[in-house]
Amino acid sequence: MTQTKPALTSQTEGAPGEQVPSTQRVFEAVRELRAMEQIATRETVAELTGLKMGIVDDRLRSLVDDGKLKRLLRGIYELVEQFPPPRAISKTVLGNGAVVYDIGDDVITLSPQEARVLAELSLGAAGTAVLIHSTNQHLFLATELAAKVEKLERELKAQKHHGKGDARQMDILLT
Repeated sequence: MTQTKPALTSQTEGAPGEQVPSTQRVFEAVRELRAMEQIATRETVAELTGLKMGIVDDRLRSLVDDGKLKRLLRGIYELVEQFPPPRAISKTVLGNGAVVYDIGDDVITLSPQEARVLAELSLGAAGTAVLIHSTNQHLFLATELAAKVEKLERELKAQKHHGKGDARQMDILLT
């Protein structure tokens, strides 16, 4: 199976006679690779853009600093998802049970049944978020408890080794 290399589309080319900045060429190369579900390595980007490796490295670093790319591993990069600014959102429940959502300039009116389905779908995401938070809290507590148990075990071992303490307590420790 031969793997074809993506060619940069005309999106990266400016008007006739106009040069596209190297940073834009590098960014477009990473975008093209992602669109083709290929990994964006510094070598692949250099090959696609025709730029020298030093320039590619500099532009990749600049794009990471600007928040447009993230470095996954050494020499491997991925696009950062960028979303438009959030819009104002409001919800109104009408007397007949219908629900009106205002999202920016968009208005969505839902029947009571549709509103219940949307609520159930939203609760699924909220439930997942609660589960993740709860799991993180439990892991934190478990780690903290394990550290305390380990510390107590070291102290107990040291007391057994040195034979310090009340004789009655030492009898308990030795059993």
